[in-house]
Amino acid sequence: MLDETAAGVFTIAVTPFLPDGAIDLDSIDRMTAFYLERGATGLTLLGVMGEAPKLTAAESLTVVRRVLAAVGGAVPVVVGVSAPGLAPMVELAQAAMAAGAAGVMVQPAAGLKSDDEIAGYFAAVARALGPIPFVLQDFPLVTGVSTPAKVILRIAAENPTCVMLKHEDWPGLDKITALRAAEAQGARRLSILCGNGGQFLPEELERGADGAMTGFAFPEMMAGVVAAYRAGDTERAHDIFDAYLPLVRYEAQPGRGLAVRKYTLARRGAIAHATLRAPGAGLPPVAQAEVEALIRRQDIRLAALGL
Repeated sequence: MLDETAAGVFTIAVTPFLPDGAIDLDSIDRMTAFYLERGATGLTLLGVMGEAPKLTAAESLTVVRRVLAAVGGAVPVVVGVSAPGLAPMVELAQAAMAAGAAGVMVQPAAGLKSDDEIAGYFAAVARALGPIPFVLQDFPLVTGVSTPAKVILRIAAENPTCVMLKHEDWPGLDKITALRAAEAQGARRLSILCGNGGQFLPEELERGADGAMTGFAFPEMMAGVVAAYRAGDTERAHDIFDAYLPLVRYEAQPGRGLAVRKYTLARRGAIAHATLRAPGAGLPPVAQAEVEALIRRQDIRLAALGL
């Protein structure tokens, strides 16, 4: 079961599709092995980049069960269960846990504005989920809901089954500092794993994050940076990060990031096709050429590091 000690790299998985838009089950197996071979210490399914809103309830559970079977208990798996209502959230959460998931991830409902509304919503989520541990997904650029550090601390204090913060505020480094400072003063600890494509991973680790929960197409970058930090070699961590940074930046483009990620994963053999389920466009040839140029230059920098 997921708890407050979770750390490392929980890779956000894409959902592979065949060219006709059907779920590509064989690629799910291949993708899962790819992530584990490249240092993932956990996986997160049906996140924002997993195209979860484009899946039916049955398809969501199919993806969850297939990944869990491929993982075989090697690493914990978190399942995104955010939904407009609590009933479908609980249904998917319970089914995912029954299949072997370690916990679930929930983002705030659209339209929440006040601190009390946000805290009240997650109290309702905790009651509905019962004993299931959950990750609070803090991604205001997508949800439109800004959750201050004091509210996160309140949610953690009032709901013991909230065990992790997926930190994706931007700018949000000061939020990590505030949470860790409160912890030092006796507040309940949460695991903090960070997203945003890994764009701020070195700084997030320096502020006290426990690792990454994101889906950059080179998960070995996050694994290498986290490992170097744990070993006390911050310069090495920055060198690894810097080698990948141009492609991290390119993949972070709003509205196109998933197409870049899927193109790169298909190029690397992790998935068979770069298909985005409709509505969603693939990467045009000119952008593909830009990705190829960035990867060529990245390979040169990695070779200089002996990677």
